Amino acid sequence: MFLKLWVMSYRKLGDLVKFISNKNTDGNATILFGINIDKFFMPSVANIIGVDLKKYKVVKKYQFACNRMHVGRDERLPISMSNFEYDFIVSPAYDVFEVISSNVLPEYLMLWFRRKEFDRQCWFYTDADVRGGLHLDALKSIEIKVPSIEEQRQIVAQYQSIANKIKVNEQICEKLEATAQALYKHWFVDFEFPNEEGKPYKSSGGKMVWNEELEKEIPEGWEVGTIANLVDTQYGFTDIANPNKGTAKFIRITDVVGKYINWDDVPYCNIIVKDLYKYAVDFGDILISRTGANVGYGKMIGKHTPLAVFASFLVRLKPKKKEFISYLYCLIISEVYKDFIITNSEGSAQPQANANILTKMNCLIPSIEVYAKFNDEILPVIDFKEILDLQNQKLLQLQSLLLSRLAVGEEVSA
Repeated sequence: MFLKLWVMSYRKLGDLVKFISNKNTDGNATILFGINIDKFFMPSVANIIGVDLKKYKVVKKYQFACNRMHVGRDERLPISMSNFEYDFIVSPAYDVFEVISSNVLPEYLMLWFRRKEFDRQCWFYTDADVRGGLHLDALKSIEIKVPSIEEQRQIVAQYQSIANKIKVNEQICEKLEATAQALYKHWFVDFEFPNEEGKPYKSSGGKMVWNEELEKEIPEGWEVGTIANLVDTQYGFTDIANPNKGTAKFIRITDVVGKYINWDDVPYCNIIVKDLYKYAVDFGDILISRTGANVGYGKMIGKHTPLAVFASFLVRLKPKKKEFISYLYCLIISEVYKDFIITNSEGSAQPQANANILTKMNCLIPSIEVYAKFNDEILPVIDFKEILDLQNQKLLQLQSLLLSRLAVGEEVSA
């Protein structure tokens, strides 16, 4: 890795952009977006039935929108730049602006807004209101370091190159997940698992028997049980998370509800050796959220995992045999499982699911040989996806490093 220094100058944001308020007076724009704290436009969850959309503000390509109302509370400024080829609308409470200076590229400015240091600066300027609003004059006064246009193009290209690699990996991971689920359906729903001759069981005349509990035919010799027949359960460890140091990584609900467990974001905890042996996670363990809006969501622990334990609002489902790993992986990441847990959870305002609820869903129990053959098919898929997830974590680190170097004018190269 090498660093290249750039010559930069300071410019106030208010000198680089113009704030505008183009209302949707003709009503042509009908797509309503909000902005999340990760600085991306997203479909709004607001109910707009009967709402006059002509009062909403229009955002065009390369224009920005931001929400200054909750910066003090969230410690971030939700802000994003449109890359869409079509116009859309945002809340009338949002600010919309566009670059007017020939000295700065909109794409470069958006990279600056993604910096953690920029969010800290915005937070510092927030008022004493409960929501912690950021005054417009304060936002305009924030200074941006602006290198030459050519250097900005290089920075943007480098960042976009990393972003494209992350996107490709994510697309591959989605296909791997779809492949695993399709194969699961083929084997355990359509009953076309390979017979002794390697041919699809059901369509090759495999014997089927009626099951009263499921009210459908299943392969002869198969039984119906519950997930509890396949796993041992355990509640997690109680401690206070430390973001910087500790005995082991401390996996929480927030760590298991994303696309993958991002180990860089997982904090630490202090745990004695005796408890470490009790709560340390292993390959094949499935950690499930048992409370809140994400009840029923979980992740399987992969092979490339640091020393880690799991927190008390998670339940560990540990396969009783290694042959069960792939079957459980496909079953528990499915939408069917999540829907089952949500339906059977206790409480309304704060859904709760204990270990019994998390494991009482019906499942098919074939011979151990069928589980083993399914493992042979799915484990390579799981391993490959984990490798891509880890690659993306490294790429995200590189992105963060690039953004952090903007203020000192250094180019990062891998």
